[in-house]
Amino acid sequence: MGQQKIVIVSYGMGNLGSIKNMLKKVGCASVISGEPDEIATADKLILPGVGAFDNGMKQITDNGLLPVLNRKALEEKTPLLGICLGMQLLTTRSQEGQRDGLGWIDAEVVKFDFGEQSQLKIPHMGWNVVRRVGQSPLTEDMDSKARFYFVHSYHVVCNDAADVVLTCDYGGEFTCAVQHDNIMGVQFHPEKSHRFGMHLLKNFAEMEVACYR
Repeated sequence: MGQQKIVIVSYGMGNLGSIKNMLKKVGCASVISGEPDEIATADKLILPGVGAFDNGMKQITDNGLLPVLNRKALEEKTPLLGICLGMQLLTTRSQEGQRDGLGWIDAEVVKFDFGEQSQLKIPHMGWNVVRRVGQSPLTEDMDSKARFYFVHSYHVVCNDAADVVLTCDYGGEFTCAVQHDNIMGVQFHPEKSHRFGMHLLKNFAEMEVACYR
């Protein structure tokens, strides 16, 4: 693998240092930046995020990042990984807010609803196992008992089953990882998921860029 530039997009929605540190542990350098000119030079992008959907889209728009992100994702086919809220922002809309999402994945975000009789708590928080249902470089050689750390009240529902990579069970099966061409997303926090998260981030860092162009 030659030298490449991984940019972790900074838009005021999350702890970016932990992602950078996890990448460093697997031998991959990265840059944290919210500057459009820096993002424009990236070979790969990571879009992290915690918090509310509308606020995330507002921050991206207000910081002038929407044009460069659209160009990188849709025109240049730059591999891009959305994490937690970052995955939800890849979709068209969310029940959590009124703003349009990025619209790169044909999906919407809905709230967990287990009914009044359920003992399950919202948010879904803690470790949970995942199940592979689709192919992605993200999950190559992934442990069949892989577990990841989750904190979320909303989840992604894809309109095209072919975009679903991983599912998880919490009051029923839900999508926790997606991929459509160069656009990828995970609902869990790989940076908090120890060796399983390290493996996934290493896969992202080492996947071939050229195959999406």
